[in-house]
Amino acid sequence: MKKNHIILALLATSLYCKAQTGIEPILQQIEANNQELKANTALIEAQKLEAQTINNLPDPQFSYGHVWNSKESSKTIGELIISQSFDFPTLYFSRNKVKNLQIKGYNFQAEAIRQDLLLQAKEICLDLKALQQQKEILKERLDQTKQLYDLYQERLSRGDANILEINKVKLELLNATTEWQLKEKEWKNKKEELQALNGNLPLENLHFELIRTPLPHSFEEVLQTSIAEDYNLLALNEEIKANQKQIKVNHSNWLPKLELGYKRNSEPGTHFNGIVVGFSIPLFNNRKKVKIAQAEVLNSTLMKEVKLTQVEIQLKQAYQEALSLSESLSAYDKQFRAATDLDLLKEALDGGQISLIEFFTETSIIYQSQLNYITLENQYEKAMALLYKHQL
Repeated sequence: MKKNHIILALLATSLYCKAQTGIEPILQQIEANNQELKANTALIEAQKLEAQTINNLPDPQFSYGHVWNSKESSKTIGELIISQSFDFPTLYFSRNKVKNLQIKGYNFQAEAIRQDLLLQAKEICLDLKALQQQKEILKERLDQTKQLYDLYQERLSRGDANILEINKVKLELLNATTEWQLKEKEWKNKKEELQALNGNLPLENLHFELIRTPLPHSFEEVLQTSIAEDYNLLALNEEIKANQKQIKVNHSNWLPKLELGYKRNSEPGTHFNGIVVGFSIPLFNNRKKVKIAQAEVLNSTLMKEVKLTQVEIQLKQAYQEALSLSESLSAYDKQFRAATDLDLLKEALDGGQISLIEFFTETSIIYQSQLNYITLENQYEKAMALLYKHQL
């Protein structure tokens, strides 16, 4: 049974990837050109470099003293000291583990930011696709209304139509023109929004085809995969591990710090050479640092629980929305197959079987249903994009 679930999950993933291939080239361009991603990459690199300084040795110390005899100024003593201080050796090993965990967490944070941005770009692409489809429907309606306007102008000149019918067609033409223009402006605004994500560089292939993404086999499969591959949760996992290691490091900070060096004393005609060994006991510098590290572990653990709850709720809402939208789309599919064809309505109008008002009423219902269908499909694909965000 588990094997079958895995196979079905892989199949759903394959179908999802195939359905979204039209968007992939656009997302690749945005990933390469987005300024926010570039800035974040530089920030993450700086954080990783800073983490690597955790085991840097203190600067070596150099001092020289020259003193005179208060009774005979010709008698002098010189003292040269060169020393290097360092922590107890086991501390470097422990801190290196903290560093590696921090760097791993930073990498996950970078991936999380990348995914969020690509999801935003993908949603805009889906909006562009829906707007393009709606534009085509509104353009069809506009062209049909223009044809009717020309036809009724001819009929008016022949006396087969009256001024009320002409005014009705004019009003319908005005509405159709306005709706198409508004949709065109909305499409252009979305295009500019997507181009801004691409570093304000022009994008290609914005007219793409999409296959409707199939629903996953079960919500549990999507939930498990999404949680296992959620980069924000993975980053918090590494943060918890790093903070737990930091507790051990702070415990070890009570070990003495060591110092080793060279000393040279010189008097007229005489020189003394030797070594300098010392240590310091951290009585004050390490106070409360263990408690601070424990508090940080608690904070990151609670943050992970909060984030996990948020992810589960978000995914559940997206799945339920997709399920509901899928049912609505299926109902529309059946209804469209049984719906009256626009050409038949035009023939009925030309044959005098229906009035102009009835024609506009019926066609408005059909066009509005088509627009609603596209909106539902857009919302469905956005919900699916969120469910499969971990694949971006």
